Amino acid sequence: MNHLVRHRLALSATLLAVAFAGACAPIARIRSRGAPAPAVGSNPFFVESTLPYHAPRFDLIRNGDYQPALEEGMRQQLAEIDVVAKQTEAPTFDNTIVAMEKSGALLTRAAKAFFGVIGANTNDTLQKVQEVEAPKLAAHNDAIYLNDQLYRRVKSVYDRRDTGGMSPEQKALIERYNRDFVRAGAQLSEADKVRMRSINQELSKLSTDFSNKLLAGTKVGALVVDNVSQLDGLTPAEINTAAEAAKQRGLTGKWVLPLRNTTQQPAQAELKSRAVRQKLFEQSTLRTSRGDSNDTKSTIRRMSQLRAEKAQLLGYPTWAAYALVTQGAKTPENAIKLLTDLVPPATARARTEAADMQKMIDAQGGGFKLQPWDWQYYAEQVRKQKYDLDESQIMPYFELNSVLQNGVFNAANKLYGLTFKERNDIPVYHPDVRVFEVFDANGSSLALMYFDYFKRDNKSGGAWMDQFVDQSRLTGWKPVVYNVANFTKPAPGQPALLTFDDVTTMFHEFGHALHGMFSNVGYPTLSGTNVPRDFVEFPSQFNEHWALEPTVFANYAKHYQTGAVMPQALVDKIKLSRTFNQGFAFTELLEASLLDFAWHTLPPGATPSDVDAFETASLKRFNVLMPEIPPRYRSTYFSHIWDGGYSAGYYAYTWSEVLDDDAFAWFKEHGGLTRANGARFRDMILSRGGTEDAATLYRAFRGRDPNVDALLEERGLIGN
Repeated sequence: MNHLVRHRLALSATLLAVAFAGACAPIARIRSRGAPAPAVGSNPFFVESTLPYHAPRFDLIRNGDYQPALEEGMRQQLAEIDVVAKQTEAPTFDNTIVAMEKSGALLTRAAKAFFGVIGANTNDTLQKVQEVEAPKLAAHNDAIYLNDQLYRRVKSVYDRRDTGGMSPEQKALIERYNRDFVRAGAQLSEADKVRMRSINQELSKLSTDFSNKLLAGTKVGALVVDNVSQLDGLTPAEINTAAEAAKQRGLTGKWVLPLRNTTQQPAQAELKSRAVRQKLFEQSTLRTSRGDSNDTKSTIRRMSQLRAEKAQLLGYPTWAAYALVTQGAKTPENAIKLLTDLVPPATARARTEAADMQKMIDAQGGGFKLQPWDWQYYAEQVRKQKYDLDESQIMPYFELNSVLQNGVFNAANKLYGLTFKERNDIPVYHPDVRVFEVFDANGSSLALMYFDYFKRDNKSGGAWMDQFVDQSRLTGWKPVVYNVANFTKPAPGQPALLTFDDVTTMFHEFGHALHGMFSNVGYPTLSGTNVPRDFVEFPSQFNEHWALEPTVFANYAKHYQTGAVMPQALVDKIKLSRTFNQGFAFTELLEASLLDFAWHTLPPGATPSDVDAFETASLKRFNVLMPEIPPRYRSTYFSHIWDGGYSAGYYAYTWSEVLDDDAFAWFKEHGGLTRANGARFRDMILSRGGTEDAATLYRAFRGRDPNVDALLEERGLIGN
């Protein structure tokens, strides 16, 4: 697969609130009819939305509405939970578990909208609200999960789960609740609970601190150039876009290249000036480690220390051991073995790629050794030489709207029978956002879907999926899902042309969306993407495969000016180059994954004093250090593991890649892109949420456990 990009799946809004406290699963989702009625006033959160699908009232919501809604939501939920904990009736599934599922409706409404906007369209006011509310949300979760009286009721239902005639889904829900209470510290001594609350409070503040510093550091880190000659190599459209970015910042007569969230930046493949490439690389890698107010080193060191201490309190030697016990990998050792077993083929291929580029540098009389800021530029030169292909040839065929409607939607129609209708009557939080209603094969309404694709300085980096409303048969509500990305916004009047990497991102994030939209689950806690972290990326990565499926590709890869289908010769070049530079791509991914484990397998008290030295030593220890290839994310801007829910979990992209490539091999063995195959995948994987063990679901679908053969083949790491 060419340029496999892996993205963040954002935590659900309520789960984000839980994550501040370090707990594991949402419990606040559904309206409780017995809750005290809030004072409605003018706050739109205090009543259920009357829009289709209960979509957020972004036409009415103002900055000042979030904080009072969050605080009133917490107050209401604690009152509801207090009723559950103190009732005199014997604990049952309905009066304890279902009652908790129904608690916190106002908090859920407000939190889902708030965290959605915080990630995609924040501002100073909302950041201040987040700073104030994060520790309160942490304390709120502790008030629930560390409530002895409440846990005794949960434990009572859990202990009788095999004797009450429960359905498999009800048993799964009971087991999830008991697990999450235990993992939150419900069985700790009172003294340890006091310390746990303190740790959770501090972690919530540090996570917010990291997020805000990273956003500010990324904005400040953008490369500003004074002379257009420094941008030699970029297309006229890209130079116009850089001028527009400068104009939006009030930098008349200058050009700006904003940073993407990854270490390497797209423009490095085109910029002819080596000095400019180096400057852009340095701006990227030093964005949050300059010793200024945006420096995150002290923040991440403290977070690592607190996580290790928290794991120890809960009986685990490290944070990774705590985090992975509920995942498919089960132990850090299993996950690390998968990664380190893949290091030799990845780095061997990467060294071959580096040698090819060094030969080109030498042949051109460069007189220098390949450096990280040279890799993208010379990789592109080698690709042109080997495959007679460069991005400027293919981008005119990847216009964003065509990719979305004729590609992403078309594949979903062929596989699942879905159709889409744009809704211009649904209010949005930013003018760039588009909304579509999604209809099932029988014509019935299925979901509402938001798309927010363009980069903004006030948007977090990367790409992700989340939901404003979760599917649940308990509520009867259908999902409201959104995809967010950071594609370069074109200058006014220009088309939004994408790289194939961007195209793959669209298919990836829509795979997450399908997982949310197809959910057919009774209880919100088990709905949609509420599955193990190393399974949640499986549907999204699987969906990437359809980007190059011939009938889908031909339907969207059309020249934005002429409408002509991409010539077959050019299509063939793309396919031939699919495994090009995969040594680099896989090595930087493995480096980041192993760096995550380096931080999160530290025992309490072993926090490194020098972040840079720790990175280097860790990569050496795992035999993955290549000076020419830095990790996809360095520690100081590794948002996935510090504020994105992937702590000791970034390996999940590789773990899930084993599943997605193996599952795609099944599709190829059974006729490929067919409705019958799509129905099987939907019924056995996408609709099931967290109602059954993920490994069991996969084994039932595939007929066996997965193996790595398909991954190695797709990456071009074997058979070449």
